[in-house]
Amino acid sequence: QIVVDTNDRFLRKITVGQANTEKGHARQVCSRYCLYQKLQKTAYSLYFFSIQFNLHLTGDIHAITAANNLVAAAIDARILHEATQSDKALYSRLVPSVNGVRCFSPIQMARLQRLGINKSDPSDLTPEEVRAFVRLDLDPEKVTWQRVVDTNDRFLRKITVGQANTEKGHARQTQFDIAVASEIMAILALTDGLADMRARLGRMVVGSSRNGQSITADDLGVTGALAVLMKDAIKPTLMQTLEGTPVFVHAGPFANIAHGNSSVLADKLALKLVGEEGYVVTEAGFGADIGMEKFFNIKCRTSGLRPDVVVLVATVRALKMHGGGPNVTAGVPLPKEYINENLQLVADGCSNLKKQIQIAHLFGVPVVVALNVFKTDTQAEIDMVCCIAEASGASAAVQCHHWSRGGRGSVELAHAVKKVASQKNHFQFLYNLQDSIVEKIRTIAQKVYGADDIELSPEAQAKIDHYNQQGFGALPICMAKTHLSLSHMPEKKGVPTGFILPIRDIRASIGAGFIYPLVGTMSTMPGLPTRPCFYDIDLDPVTEEIKGLF
Repeated sequence: QIVVDTNDRFLRKITVGQANTEKGHARQVCSRYCLYQKLQKTAYSLYFFSIQFNLHLTGDIHAITAANNLVAAAIDARILHEATQSDKALYSRLVPSVNGVRCFSPIQMARLQRLGINKSDPSDLTPEEVRAFVRLDLDPEKVTWQRVVDTNDRFLRKITVGQANTEKGHARQTQFDIAVASEIMAILALTDGLADMRARLGRMVVGSSRNGQSITADDLGVTGALAVLMKDAIKPTLMQTLEGTPVFVHAGPFANIAHGNSSVLADKLALKLVGEEGYVVTEAGFGADIGMEKFFNIKCRTSGLRPDVVVLVATVRALKMHGGGPNVTAGVPLPKEYINENLQLVADGCSNLKKQIQIAHLFGVPVVVALNVFKTDTQAEIDMVCCIAEASGASAAVQCHHWSRGGRGSVELAHAVKKVASQKNHFQFLYNLQDSIVEKIRTIAQKVYGADDIELSPEAQAKIDHYNQQGFGALPICMAKTHLSLSHMPEKKGVPTGFILPIRDIRASIGAGFIYPLVGTMSTMPGLPTRPCFYDIDLDPVTEEIKGLF
């Protein structure tokens, strides 16, 4: 059975495995409520750990999962209660009399104000006002909020919830996403404080009413509870490397779906701690085409921060794959092409590296290429990559040996970054927010991916029209695309050209503040392979040493 730490009655009986990818292997299961003891935390705003990165250290994902699924439970419960109760019964339950006193809660007062009802005494509302207040009238077919779980569970890609008799026939199809794809994770990464986070949580759109109005978390009345669940997760965790370098660990938005960057709060706190003469290195997700593009167009807009230099990490092995090398399968020994010297594969694969450098230059930021050297790389291959990188416009290209030597192996990289960061750059965004949604998508597809054009499905076009109608057209774009290729086709390595980028669907993360198109067959819930890595993971009960994670 599936267990969740949310009172979600619509999970009492569900059918999983209904997506086409599961090839007809659907089945009915039940869920249970998992009650666990919350750990009491100290008053410290930062938690300092060293040596071992505990799997559940920060608690970010647990808090996000609980908050996300609370919204999902609230949605289905509200639909059920509205369908089975009169206006009067709903009103008496939503605004009960407690010890003879009946009053609106603060979040209910906010809803009244949004409805244009300027009254504070529950007894003063007219029947029409009562109806407007109690009826969200959520259309079950237009609910956009998904449940999440932090497991690659492909059978949750499409499910039917609400099949227990207690739900009175209110079953509907929905799905689970991977937990880090939750909009709440994106909000955690982009917020600058508790007040901003609460406001963003309240703006999250969960679906539409039958008359086409957006329904938000504020309308559900759940925002305050979400803020309470997230109040500790907003605090960055301070750790250190084995060599004592301070590191903030905070947030992890799924880079294929959200923007894939570390949190704004962690960046700003780190900058304050290092001072004007210090340097902060922050992750921008994988690939200049995904992580870096979103870092610039979304995170930099939100934070107001501007990067001084891009450190583009490359490996000889990855470049060989982009040069036409054979496929690599997890758990299977590497093909000889990746172990033995092969200058032709390296040279061909550097076309991808050149394109990545060009993408960074679209934003006016200089590039330092950090070649992560492994023991199987030959000096001729290393020299070739560095030479081609600098000829392609990189301000510097440095071989790095941190894989084998730790910090000592990256001193040359540090000097190169310091030198290039001191130079003036001309940072710019790729597009104007006032451009149409379609034009912003087309700009990314053509200038970053190298596509000839985009192709919108009828569903995607309908969503764009809907978002424009609701006033969301001026948000930045967060493309949900495979990381395995510059295109939407994972098997197309190097620098694909002559392709049309298909936009299958478009969703909106209004609280986080972006529109995200789903490109090609991109899935929001990964699946387990035939031989998952859990076969190799174990724990030594005596030393508590974890084996097989890396």
